[in-house]
This record gives sequence, structure tokens and C-alpha cells, in this order.
Amino acid sequence: MDKIYINNLEFIGFHGVFPEEKKLGQKFLVSLELTVDTREAGKTGDLSKSVHYGLVAQDVEKLFLEKSVDLIESCAEEIAEMILKKYELVKEVKVIVKKPWAPLQMHFENVAVEIVRKWHRIYLSLGSNMGEKRENLLEAIKRIGELKDTTVTKKSTILETEPFGYIEQDNFLNACLEVKTLMTAQEFLSSILKIELEMGRVREIKWGPRIIDIDILFYDNEVIGEDNLAVPHPWICEREFVLDPLAEIAPNYIHPLERKSISMLARKIKESGVKNGD
Repeated sequence: MDKIYINNLEFIGFHGVFPEEKKLGQKFLVSLELTVDTREAGKTGDLSKSVHYGLVAQDVEKLFLEKSVDLIESCAEEIAEMILKKYELVKEVKVIVKKPWAPLQMHFENVAVEIVRKWHRIYLSLGSNMGEKRENLLEAIKRIGELKDTTVTKKSTILETEPFGYIEQDNFLNACLEVKTLMTAQEFLSSILKIELEMGRVREIKWGPRIIDIDILFYDNEVIGEDNLAVPHPWICEREFVLDPLAEIAPNYIHPLERKSISMLARKIKESGVKNGD
């Protein structure tokens, strides 16, 4: 992907932990690296197909000077978030904030923070088999779409499926979503667990009845193995009730471990005659 660079924008700001920094001000340098597909703009000369670096610089200046914060880490985060939310063509941004007059009692060039932020694509599986099942799913989808810096970009149809694991329970309604978010995987996990809790999810029986169940299937193309989170979800390939709605919205997504598309995995489980991991 192509890059647009804006190097060492210079501002006098009032950021810092110490009172003197907030009162007297000091010099800061801000550099940006914007990941943007510039090919169409380069071929046609149409600026609307690229990102106007002059406007980006003005927006950064306005944000940088409108308030005082303690940490240059906070400055970098706010700049990255503003750019990604305002400029749709920017897929990823690197922000470097340099502080050449930092209060250090020794010779140095500058203190700096560098961060890289981007939009993340997440695929989710949702299920419900208690109460008003369809309404539960629709409410969960609504709440997910209302999360900070998050948009539901695709929704599958809602399917009725037989229970998985513990079979002495009602059939489920299931669906899959594609979501665009600025959250990390752990931040997003915390958010959906909170939604489940607020909607009345109680974890008593493994694979048992539930008002709402929200699982992270994929997070970008990452492989995550942490105490509370495994991505890709380890049961995807054995669950027809996941693969069917997922194939509807992401047939060509490649499972990062299996190296097969979702449509291929869905077809394979149908041909095998294995149903929902049984």
C-alpha cells in the first residue's frame, strides 16, 4: 500500500505532567505516515481519490492546540483516532510525537512516542436459544453497532440450528457479523462480554442455554493465543451453524491457520456429514 508522509509539523503546545510545562509551553514535532491507495489519484490527477495533506496538517494543529494533556502518548492516540475517523481513505496511520524540550537534566535530542493504529476487521458469531431469540440477536447487533469507534459492516441472515454439545435444550437462532473497529482484540472482547452480561447471560452449563452468545471468530488475519482469548476461534471448522452464516458474508475470507476459504470450509463440513461438531 502507498504512503503519504508529513514530517515534523512544529507546534508550541502546553502538554506535560509538570505545572511549568502547562504554563510556559514548549516545542513539539509531529510526524505522520498515512497508508493510502494513491494509484487512482496518481493516474487521474483527482485529489478526491487521495488525502489532502494540507487539510490533515490543519486538523492535527487544531487538535494539538485545543487542550492540554499530561502525556504525549495521549496526543498521539488522539491524532491517530481523529485521522482514521475523518479520512476514510486512510487505512493505517503512524504518528510520531517528539518533545525536544522535555525536562531531562542531561544532553539529548528529543523524547518521542511512536504509535501505529488502523481499522480492524472482526468476524463475530451470535446465538440465542432463550426467550425472544430473534429480538435477542437484533438487540445484541444494535448494541455492538453502538460501541465506541465501531461499525457493523455486514450481517448474515438469521438461521435456526440444532444445539451444539449439550443437546437437551431448544434450537438456536444464529447469525454472523462483520465489524469495523479501532479497538484492540482485548478491548473488543471486554465490550462484548459486557453486552452479554447486561443482556442477562449466565454461564452455568458449558454449551448450555443462553440468552445471548457472542464469539470472536477472526480479528484481521491475526493468530491470538491468550488466557481469555483464542483467535481464530478453535471450533470454527467443526460448527456448521457458524460456517453457513459466515460463508454468506465472507465466502472468500481465508482462515489464517487452515489456509482455506470460508466457503471451502463450509462445503467440506457438509460433504463430511458432520453436523455441529458431533
